[in-house]
Amino acid sequence: MIDLTINTGLARKILTGFIHTEITRTGYQRAVIGLSGGIDSALSCYLAAEALGPQNVLAVRMPYKTSSPDSFEHAGLVIEALGVESITVPITDMVDPLFERFPDAGRVRRGNAMARARMIVLYDQSEAFRGLVVGTGNKTEILLGYSTLYGDSACALNPIGDLYKTQVRQLAAALGVPDPIIQKPPSADLWAGQTDEDELGFTYEEVDKLLYLLVDQRYTPAECVQAGFAEAFVQAVVRRVQRNHFKRLMPPVAKLSNRTVGYDFLYLRDWGT
Repeated sequence: MIDLTINTGLARKILTGFIHTEITRTGYQRAVIGLSGGIDSALSCYLAAEALGPQNVLAVRMPYKTSSPDSFEHAGLVIEALGVESITVPITDMVDPLFERFPDAGRVRRGNAMARARMIVLYDQSEAFRGLVVGTGNKTEILLGYSTLYGDSACALNPIGDLYKTQVRQLAAALGVPDPIIQKPPSADLWAGQTDEDELGFTYEEVDKLLYLLVDQRYTPAECVQAGFAEAFVQAVVRRVQRNHFKRLMPPVAKLSNRTVGYDFLYLRDWGT
């Protein structure tokens, strides 16, 4: 039996400490979070508010004209419950001129453009609010590459990136995230009726267990099949993890010298402090 249960009390302590340490060590005291109305951003917001104080957290809602009203309302539940600062910046007028220029652009191109437009807003508010952008991507999404490079994957720090989606649900419940957010089907809300699991082709519960064996327990694909997973499913997930590895790295630098950033020059971020 694959058990992904976490000690939520310990995780809460570690992650709030992580947020406080990583933000204050840079000389900042505040955080900026894109609040979508989904469980991942809600959890990051709850953790940041506890780590820094709600007055030091800015929640940014960035709806598009086709965004679900429920997403906007669910983000409002988090803002009201925590008492964090908030702002709403619609992105319709930002991205529609691009869509009009390329009317044949499909859902993926449009979704990527919206994700990157939202990151423009977040980093603008980072300067205005004097806070660092806190990420909202979980471990499942990071491994599968289910994110937009320089869009929703961009952040200064990510407190929930080592939690599988099923573990995000556990910690969110422990912190008191509103139940409607925890229970609703996960969605990037990029088009009407879109859900993560429909787009991925499998449930988070299924893939989390497989990823746990592959990544945390270092199982080979063959051993995962022996553990009871369908071979086609295992191979599909392995290919996806491999294919999206570039999203988990800084851009590679061509090596010309003896001390190349990212290869030989690997000092810790607090080097010299």
